[in-house]
Amino acid sequence: MSKKEIRIGLIGYGFMGRTHSNAYSQLDHFFDTQHVPVRQAVCGRNEEAVKAFADKWGFASYETDWRELVKRDDIDAIDICTPNNSHAEIALECIKHGKMVLCEKPLALNGEEGEAMVKAIEDSGLPNLVWYNYRFLPAVTHAKNIVDAGELGRVFHYRANFLQDWTISEDLPQGGEALWRLDAAAAGSGVTGDLLAHCIDTARWLNGDIVSVSAMTETFIKERVHQETGKKQAVTIDDACAFLARFENGSLAIFESTRYARGHKALNTFEINGEHKSLSWDLHDLNRLSYFDHGVPGDRRGWSSIHCSDGDHPYAGNWWVPGLCLGYEHSFTHALVEFMKSLDDPSAEKQYPDFRNALGTQYVCDAVLESAKTGQWVDVKKA
Repeated sequence: MSKKEIRIGLIGYGFMGRTHSNAYSQLDHFFDTQHVPVRQAVCGRNEEAVKAFADKWGFASYETDWRELVKRDDIDAIDICTPNNSHAEIALECIKHGKMVLCEKPLALNGEEGEAMVKAIEDSGLPNLVWYNYRFLPAVTHAKNIVDAGELGRVFHYRANFLQDWTISEDLPQGGEALWRLDAAAAGSGVTGDLLAHCIDTARWLNGDIVSVSAMTETFIKERVHQETGKKQAVTIDDACAFLARFENGSLAIFESTRYARGHKALNTFEINGEHKSLSWDLHDLNRLSYFDHGVPGDRRGWSSIHCSDGDHPYAGNWWVPGLCLGYEHSFTHALVEFMKSLDDPSAEKQYPDFRNALGTQYVCDAVLESAKTGQWVDVKKA
């Protein structure tokens, strides 16, 4: 059967642009889908840099104006890898021109922007994806399969964290190309939208909707020099956030994220405790799912370790022989696989987060920030 090419236009060539480009280059080598991505064009404002990126990553052409890119007839799908404050504008323009949209997380700056994006994409009927990539690591997907099989029984608790330490220095500026995540105008929020959004997406995927939250946030360094103005100005992102949550299924949760946890570069973990079994996962050992089964005899009861690299584990059989590990980059390939499979069979249930699903995570982030501001429990809007 002949393959159907999906011609990709990538906007942005930084960290996320590289991870996505790697996924586009790997998919057809390891997975058999009827639809395959073709690296048609990449867009960035610096012509010399974007041309070098196109040459290095195998894109057939480049643009320096994203508006020109989305008009092109030789582009089927646009991949948005830009700062958060541009997601909505770019996505809405893509939809006007009939392009499929693959958008980096979070979906938008806030729920209101996200609602406009969801309405436009659903009215158009265009396929769409939001790159919440951690779902697609074999151990995390395996956890999902165990939960969906009902093996945990009634779920009582969920806890997650995402800890970093890269912003502790008072000399670190905010804003600009490299540090836009520290500028609320570009990012919308700090760790809530950047890090906790990942934890929230995984939690909602594994354990269902979050219905209410009670949060606190802190900005430890109140002023930083802004790179674009050269002037010191207030920092309005959240450097740290912790919140309690209730899920629709009655379980309780604790979430924590900070960029001020000295010694942690990207500690992303979750644990889910059920009536019969518990599961936990740690990004630093991402191929391994920890598993506790209360049903085994008492003298052999304890936490066990499942190394999710066997052919029986999600995605792993498409890569290497059992026991050899996958990494962070493979999660993006797997997300892309699921998107392409949905193009192969549009009637099949989607196995990836689309705009509406990501709007649900956006609503949780909005509620967290509102709760931190008001000091009250806040109900989460349902997507």
